[in-house]
Amino acid sequence: MNSKTFIYLSLLSITNLFLDVTFVSAQTDRDQYRQQAIEILESVPLFDGHNDVPWQYRHRVAYKFSELDFYDTTHLDPPMHTDIQRLREGRVGAQWWSVYVDANIPESEAVRRTLEQIDFVHRMNEKYPEHFELALTADDVESIFSAGKIASLMGMEGGHQIGNSLAVLRMMYELGVRYMTITHNRTLDWADAAGDNPKHNGLTEFGEEVIREMNRLGMLVDLSHTAPNTMKDAIRVSRAPVMFSHSNARALAGHPRNVPDDVLLMTKDNNGIVMVTFVETFTSEDRRRFFAERAAYQRKMEYLYPGEPDSVSGYMTAWDKDRQAPKSTLEQVADHIDHIRDLIGVDHIGIGGDYDGISTLPLGLEDVSTYPDLFAELLKRGYSAEDLRKIAGLNMLRVMRDAEEVSLQLRMEYEPSEVLISDFD
Repeated sequence: MNSKTFIYLSLLSITNLFLDVTFVSAQTDRDQYRQQAIEILESVPLFDGHNDVPWQYRHRVAYKFSELDFYDTTHLDPPMHTDIQRLREGRVGAQWWSVYVDANIPESEAVRRTLEQIDFVHRMNEKYPEHFELALTADDVESIFSAGKIASLMGMEGGHQIGNSLAVLRMMYELGVRYMTITHNRTLDWADAAGDNPKHNGLTEFGEEVIREMNRLGMLVDLSHTAPNTMKDAIRVSRAPVMFSHSNARALAGHPRNVPDDVLLMTKDNNGIVMVTFVETFTSEDRRRFFAERAAYQRKMEYLYPGEPDSVSGYMTAWDKDRQAPKSTLEQVADHIDHIRDLIGVDHIGIGGDYDGISTLPLGLEDVSTYPDLFAELLKRGYSAEDLRKIAGLNMLRVMRDAEEVSLQLRMEYEPSEVLISDFD
């Protein structure tokens, strides 16, 4: 072996050794961050603001636990994102279950289906009492978490689920619902939705009365899915903190479901919370643009080939074959958390994954077991342990307690509202 060959091989060995050491060091750092994240999540209840398991059970097995054991759903095709074993692995301590129903059905039918969704959550708690217990207050959540169980909370996903009736709203509260998303994707008789044609420039007078009655009851006002003017009107009217159960920052991804910066600033003044979501088009601007371009192309084909769905389908198949949608990532979700922290502070951030309400998820956040990985990424970015405790649960507990205090005061000041939507005709 000549000297040049010896030197070359020596340098190659040193380089490979350096790369091996660097890889091992990086892996060790990741493992340490994840372990630290797990320890933090075991000290405070991790809230998730939105999960659609009730909807999955409705459509997969007509709510029959006899046909689908919730302890393990990994065998399903297509897969679910949630089950008991993965909730435990993800260190979830408090889950807001969405009792969503379709916004396009008659509202009387929406009320009936909402009751069925609520019934499912109650039966789930009863079937798995060692894992779940219904929580109605912040104190309940802390007590349930201390007992080693997951606090079950319910949120309605749209004002269509009360059928334009404050009496129905009150009965939903009595059944355990503790937040209501003001709209889903459809503009209502009293509130404008994001992505739908506005009719009211925000809330109507009846819509404002809905907010006031929610405050009196102690039901949180959720502004995900609403139009910006609805967001602003609700924050202006509400005497309690508002929440966004599953929304991101519009400054980073321009989807109409995300929250503009001026509304984020209002949310800070209101002492509310934005629960960052994992919906891919709300997370990645590249992915949002990709699907916006796809939708525009489909509209063009439908215009050029009216009444020819097979032709349109053929063009869309060709379009999809030539293109691949960009994926969002766990790191991009963390970018949204960074943006909200930098603008309004860490005290107004939570997590609302939207698991089992969407078909695809960011890389690294494929199911509910992955929450520790997101918190590990935040630790890597320099967030403190106290920051993570706030994001995980302390912020949501504060919002709940503030709403409960407002309710106690308002119940002393006001009787239940007797206002009807017809009063404003």
